[in-house]
Amino acid sequence: MENFKPTDYTLECVATGRQFEDEGWMLDDPCCKQPSMIRARYAARQIDVRPDSYGFYKFCDWLPVRRMLQGSSAPVTYKSKGLADYLGLKNLYITFNGYYPEIGARMTTCSFKETEAYSVCARIREDDDRILVVASAGNTARAFAKVCSENNIRLLLSVPEENINALWFDGPLNPCVKLIAPEHGGDYFDAISLSNLALRSPKFYAEGGAKNIARRDGMATTVLSAATTIGEIPDYYFQAIGSGTGAIAAWEANMRLNEDGRFGHKMMKLIVSQNAPFVPMFDAWRVDSRDLLPYDAAKARRDAEIIDAKVLSNRKPPYSLAGGLYDALKATDGTILVATNAQARKARALFEELEGIDIYSAAGIATASLIKAVADGMVDREKIVMLNITGGGERRCQKDKDLWYLKPSCVFPLSPDPEEVAAKVEALFE
Repeated sequence: MENFKPTDYTLECVATGRQFEDEGWMLDDPCCKQPSMIRARYAARQIDVRPDSYGFYKFCDWLPVRRMLQGSSAPVTYKSKGLADYLGLKNLYITFNGYYPEIGARMTTCSFKETEAYSVCARIREDDDRILVVASAGNTARAFAKVCSENNIRLLLSVPEENINALWFDGPLNPCVKLIAPEHGGDYFDAISLSNLALRSPKFYAEGGAKNIARRDGMATTVLSAATTIGEIPDYYFQAIGSGTGAIAAWEANMRLNEDGRFGHKMMKLIVSQNAPFVPMFDAWRVDSRDLLPYDAAKARRDAEIIDAKVLSNRKPPYSLAGGLYDALKATDGTILVATNAQARKARALFEELEGIDIYSAAGIATASLIKAVADGMVDREKIVMLNITGGGERRCQKDKDLWYLKPSCVFPLSPDPEEVAAKVEALFE
């Protein structure tokens, strides 16, 4: 591990196919005239999975990283018995991202957002003295806070005030991590808008969200975990979505695994789900619209407040652009389903009873959608099904611990003064 070398890769524009070098923190192809993802093309066409001692970086061949950071854990895939028997599925595999020591899962933030944070932060040049900015509905912020705190990377988080109860830790954080928040009544979109005001200062730079190859390829390790454990690419992939970035990442991992050649050659059917009534991507998909339909901001905020899975409340997801979720669903013959709070709560209780561990509300949406899809005959019971449990084990992880919560240094109105925001966030790091 001491001889870890930066991963060798180039970038490719999805819309045009143009390949170019990564000159640093590139989020787009500067030559492309339309909204498009860029992808990493790795020199290693076949992945060499490292020992478990590498943690998350066991998949480093297909991660755009310059170094290994401390404290990481990889997703863990296992063959289900309890839920599989209940649903009558012969080959249900659960990829668990969270804290479940009995199966070897040790993500202490209990969320697959750790896969994003360990990848994104390891892409940063060590000599970059700017401050990373991350907007989040909750779990992403907790993951980035943990990774940056433990590795002394300066970070500014923007999280809605309603969601900051998600920022729990087992001890105080390094002061290199700061939090700002839009006031009560704001949602994830307001947190993004606030972070964009901070980014007007040259002292800060955007993490980039779905457009950051490190974020998507970090999330893609869930599929790499599944395929390398099973020995084959799954036939179906179930996950709840807020932005859809995880599903895009799953599609991209699938294409790399096809190119590898040792795990079969097929496209997983992506079956993703939203938490009703906040379902903008479902609404667009069901009328086969590449563009999202109009969504009144006040209604969107109300709908986001209603849903249990607050992390699924992204109003501006990467759905329409080249290489986005619409393209991923088309390429994989996939679809979007919907589950209610009540269905997700029932599914969470069932999962804990049958699989022995508590799961997050978003994972409950995915589980409820799997139950519905099986009942509706959408799934061949003989085929390989992957259920991406994107978060769980929080009660197990928090047991007998005195928790510490990150509090906002500044709370701003929903229509803040841009100059005041810039001045205050700069002062936080002086």
